[in-house]
Amino acid sequence: MKVVASQPAVEFVSERGGQLFVWSKSSRCCRGGMTFLEASTQRDDRRAYRRVPADGIELYVDLSRLPEELDIDVSGRFHRKLHAYWEGCAWVT
Repeated sequence: MKVVASQPAVEFVSERGGQLFVWSKSSRCCRGGMTFLEASTQRDDRRAYRRVPADGIELYVDLSRLPEELDIDVSGRFHRKLHAYWEGCAWVT
């Protein structure tokens, strides 16, 4: 798996201890189920994370399968939030 993290995301994670946790979250909608990725610098002990190599951050994932590319970015000016993208998509394909 290739991990592409923007420099602002690496800095955001580093400022909060250097660890990033990524997991999937499913929801149901009128068109059926969708699975999205969630990202946080806070560990959720209810999940079984495994370490994945990544430059600049300690990356842990709780995913049943890995994408070919995982993109990490941060958004927001005052309330910054991490985002993880499955091969560039906001949802898991």
